[in-house]
Amino acid sequence: MTKRQTTMLGCAALLVVSALGAAAPARAAVTHQVQPGESIQAAVDAAQPGDTIEIAAGTFTESVRITKDGLTLRGEGSRTVLKPSPSAAKAGSCAAAGNGICVLGTSKQPVEGVGIESLTLSGFAKNGVWAAWTDRLTVRRVTAENNGTWGIAQERSTRSVLRGNLVRGNGDAGIFVANTVSEEAGATDTMGTIVSGNRMVDNRIGATIRRVRNLTLQANGITGNCAGAFLVGDETTPRAGKLTVRFNHVHENNKHCDKTARLPEIQGTGIVLTGTEDTLVEWNVIRGNVGTAPMSGGIVLFKSIVGAAGTDNVVRNNVVLGNAGADLANRDTKGTGNVFAGNMCQSSEPAGLC
Repeated sequence: MTKRQTTMLGCAALLVVSALGAAAPARAAVTHQVQPGESIQAAVDAAQPGDTIEIAAGTFTESVRITKDGLTLRGEGSRTVLKPSPSAAKAGSCAAAGNGICVLGTSKQPVEGVGIESLTLSGFAKNGVWAAWTDRLTVRRVTAENNGTWGIAQERSTRSVLRGNLVRGNGDAGIFVANTVSEEAGATDTMGTIVSGNRMVDNRIGATIRRVRNLTLQANGITGNCAGAFLVGDETTPRAGKLTVRFNHVHENNKHCDKTARLPEIQGTGIVLTGTEDTLVEWNVIRGNVGTAPMSGGIVLFKSIVGAAGTDNVVRNNVVLGNAGADLANRDTKGTGNVFAGNMCQSSEPAGLC
């Protein structure tokens, strides 16, 4: 075969392969516009992964359920408001459960890469945002206010970013991150979830981080709650821990909240560690949290409600002033390996931690 024939044969083969195996052009992302009076859920249902749903300014009385990867739901900040539908029980599972926006995957197929941005969720019976089995969920510049339980909440989720949100006036925690809310189980490895730059005001608890690992709580402003932040573990394995709490301003969380079936009364509490291990609390400013409840104080290590001891936690280089019962308190008498070092404070339980 001549060189010219060989070349022609190769070109012919390439043409055949190209005709048979060429990939279809990638689909371009689409932006769906939703105006007042139109359905956000209908736009979500019509969208494909990678699409954006832009919600105009206005009040929308509906809940939204997202089960597709890669969608972005974006409003116009405080001018875009979602409130409960009067017929919530008939408006789909998310609404019937009392939630504003639900992002729901499964254990076998988590929902990936969803973004919720620049809108307000107000007055839902349970939660403003509820997410379960998600990966790389982003919630930014969202206001979640006056919801019955949690402002922004998630379980069984990994690599989330909850940043720059305002959570206020919610019945329990403003931000809630947990392994699961329906059963006893070991801590979920969040693989680096970040809760950063949020304002948490006038909730029962600013942030509850419950039975998870590898999470960072940083640069948040937390004030006017009954307690600033709860870091919660128990006796299950893997244990809650490997948490980092830094650069937060936690001040005057002096609202009073009555006891519940699982917690004593709370008031005047900055940051509580209960049942955690290997958690680092550093470079926070914690001032003016004042109360006489069992967990009152600036930074408090407290016994777990099931008796699990906190171990190997480090509290260092914080400014902790003007808090009562004490600036620093180690009330976890069974805990071992816990370290207080380099903190600026005036009072401690027991004495000598400052």
